[in-house]
Order: sequence, then C-alpha cells, then structure tokens
Amino acid sequence: MGVVMVEDVQTFANQWPSDIEAFGTISTFFYGLGVALYSFEGVGMAIPLEAEMKDKSKYGKILALSMFLIALMYGTFGLMGYFAFGSTTKDIVTSNMRKGLLSIIVKLGLCINLFFTFPLMLNPAFEVFERRFTNGNYCVWMRWILVLGVTMVALLVPNFADFMSLVGSSTCCTLGFILPALFHYQVFKEDMDRKGALLDLGLIALGVFFGVFGSWYSLVEMFSQGKNV
Repeated sequence: MGVVMVEDVQTFANQWPSDIEAFGTISTFFYGLGVALYSFEGVGMAIPLEAEMKDKSKYGKILALSMFLIALMYGTFGLMGYFAFGSTTKDIVTSNMRKGLLSIIVKLGLCINLFFTFPLMLNPAFEVFERRFTNGNYCVWMRWILVLGVTMVALLVPNFADFMSLVGSSTCCTLGFILPALFHYQVFKEDMDRKGALLDLGLIALGVFFGVFGSWYSLVEMFSQGKNV
C-alpha cells in the first residue's frame, strides 16, 4: 500500500488530472458507499478476537482505535488514488501503475497477502457451518467446498467492483450496522436510557437506508453494464 501511495504522489505531482470532481451523482455516492462498506467484510472476526484476548476489558478501546486507523488509512489511500488518476482510476488501483518490476512486486505482494488472509476471513464461516452440520467438529471437505464456492464466485463475476458494492451494501451493511445495533437494543433495552435507545434505533434505520439504496444502485449498475456488453 505504501508503494502505491508513493506512486500516486509522483503521478499527480507530475500531472494533476483535470477531471477531478468533489461530488458525483447520487447513484455514484451510493455505489461508492457500497464499495466502502465492503471493508466491513472482516467484521465476523470481531467476536473470535475478543474471545482470544487476555484482558477483554480493553477490547472496546483497541477495536475503536483500530477501526479509526484503518478508516483513515483506507480513506487516504482511495483519495490519493483518485487525485493521481481522476476518472481513469480503475477498480483495482494497482492496474493504474506503470508496467515494470515495481508493479510486479506490488501485485505479487498483494497476492501473497490475500493467500494468507483468506483462511482467516473465512474462519467465522467455517465455524458456523461446522456447528450446523458436523456438531462443531473440524471438517476438511466442508472447508474445501466453501473455499471452492467463494473462488467460483470471484471467477464468474465479470466486474468485481459491482459485486463488492452489492455485497457491501447488503451483507456488510447488515453485519456492520443493523445486526450489532439490533442485538444490543434487544439485550439492553430494559437498562438503557432514551439516548442509548435512540442511538441503536438510529443506527438500524441508517443501516437499512444505506443497505436498500446501495443495493439498488449496485444492481442498476450491474444490469446496465450487462446491457452494454
């Protein structure tokens, strides 16, 4: 990521794109929001990580600080990529890099990172399926089936950015906003004051709003591209 950001700085320092816009259309906003919400795809690891902590009382502060730093890093990364390439920014920003040894090293590093983090991201899914079908026992063939299924989806989707936006708006929005606030409200509604209840209900309403509109505009984008093809 650092190498790509340095490349971005060098690119827009040499030639500032003329087609940079501060705000796009409503459809662009919700489409981009869905892609951003895809960052919550690892939220399923929150509970397993808390269970493994030695001092669980510090988990909330550590989680909040980690989320803030990751959001800052992702936001800076995306902003610099857009400043560097403008409207020609591709779905995978490494595709905008100049061809050469540096570009190959960055893409190789990205592949290695994905290879080793992929099992970690699927671990919650493994546990859910194993509890449901094998009484919580380790099952190799089931894990292979899940990995194969995810791999086939990645291979068959023509434009992965559209798929990211749809998954982010629907699944990740539900996992990151709606369900946590809903569970918290159901468990603590008798002990919460009015402010806490309104906060939970507001998060649920916001999650539903972003989820519905983000999913809609993602589907519109996917079908419109399908017609063009």
